[in-house]
Amino acid sequence: MLDLVEGETERIDARFLEPACGSGNFLVQVLRRKLAAVELKHGKSDFERRHFALLAVMCIFGIELLPDNTAECRANLLEVLAEYLLLDPSDDLYLAASYMLSQNLMHGDALKMRTAAGEPIVLAEWGLLGRGKFRRRDFRYDVLSCASSFDDETSLSGRGAQHEIFIPIRNHPPMRMRDLAGAGRAQMPLETV
Repeated sequence: MLDLVEGETERIDARFLEPACGSGNFLVQVLRRKLAAVELKHGKSDFERRHFALLAVMCIFGIELLPDNTAECRANLLEVLAEYLLLDPSDDLYLAASYMLSQNLMHGDALKMRTAAGEPIVLAEWGLLGRGKFRRRDFRYDVLSCASSFDDETSLSGRGAQHEIFIPIRNHPPMRMRDLAGAGRAQMPLETV
């Protein structure tokens, strides 16, 4: 299946959403391909390699009905990243990735477009601003799903780019790795901090 979208899996910043992600079997393979692209394009610079590997994680999204599968998917993706970069769980990049995965992999129902708590599913769009800064914008999944009904005239390159589906419900201030790591550290159980 991934070979059908090979060009996208080789783009580090291509976004993938698996609406029934289970324990992440599909998303793990997407991340492995993205990390291979990171190695090919940025493997000579440790700074770039680390930041683009995190960008690869930022662009992976999943929704899962079962809470244990959601947790397992997050752990599986984090393990792939940690193995690739030889990260220790106390590393800021590990903690930042953990936080991002907690925002990108939702426990909810993709068909009802609701979290397990009954709230609308919100997807975080992450971006690498450069110089070690990251951006986050939040979008509602139910609003984004309306994009599939757009035709060529109302596509991103047409009038649709001004449509409300492309307006985030929240813009976060730019963050650095240490800010993301702090958020990851804050969500960890006390006994592991």
